[in-house]
Amino acid sequence: MLLRVENLSVYYQKFPYLEDINFSIERGEIFSIVGESGSGKTLTGLSLINLLPPYFKSKGKIFFDNTNLLDLPEFKLRNIRGKRISMVFQDPSTSLNPVMKVCNQIAEMLIYHFNLSKKEALMKTMEILERLKISHVANSYPHQLSGGMKQRIMIGMAIACSPELIIADEPTTALDVTVQEEILDLLYYLTKNDKKSLLLISHDINIVSEYADRIMVMYAGRILEEGGMEEVYKNPLHPYTKALFKCIPSEGEKIEGIPGSIPNLKALPEGCIFHPRCEFKKPLCKKKIPSYVMVSQNHYVRCLLF
Repeated sequence: MLLRVENLSVYYQKFPYLEDINFSIERGEIFSIVGESGSGKTLTGLSLINLLPPYFKSKGKIFFDNTNLLDLPEFKLRNIRGKRISMVFQDPSTSLNPVMKVCNQIAEMLIYHFNLSKKEALMKTMEILERLKISHVANSYPHQLSGGMKQRIMIGMAIACSPELIIADEPTTALDVTVQEEILDLLYYLTKNDKKSLLLISHDINIVSEYADRIMVMYAGRILEEGGMEEVYKNPLHPYTKALFKCIPSEGEKIEGIPGSIPNLKALPEGCIFHPRCEFKKPLCKKKIPSYVMVSQNHYVRCLLF
């Protein structure tokens, strides 16, 4: 077991933006979190390496290689971030330094974590860029590169220190379909070839179904369903998961959207948080909060239908 999250909750003032989050990631596994914008996916990813703004307060436990990250002081976390756990952020345009050449940005991580000389770090950087087949952009600035190329640089930074876990937060946002596939294929290859673990965050359940080993569906900061990707794909249990699958385009069929929107996290509905948008709701759903139950081996759901 590489990562284990137990009873993680994140509060803004008195409001729980994440509540009772529990999951684990095995070594060599691709674990995916899916849900609409505002469901808490990015907040969960940032919580793992404590990159949340100071006005958020976290409770619970995050065990990485049997060490609770929430107990570590900041200086020890800095030795883990980038070196053992890295992150590919959602928008590379805002994550890269606009006044530094991309080779220097990758080399900077190697200098910090491994105390290499600049010459050694640049040589290692070129090896990384050659592996990604983009060595020709080493001396470019971010504004000179396309969105897909900038995302490859972010991946280069993420794998530079050979981390055990890569968190990829919607790595294909704003990229065209062909580039999306190239980026995801690259992450899949790097993860499986190097036997690393990948936490893939996405709003597109269709994309992750091709790459993930296990999936966790989130809504309004809560887990609604979790299980093996194949089992959830063939037998989705929660009405929200079923609705997400209905949003996948099919030839000759009209895309079915999900009516309504994610509720305000400061004013959540009583009972089941999804009941205002659920086509299967019953009167009890408006009053009772469903428990998180196991319906089959390694397949969990939070719904009063089970």
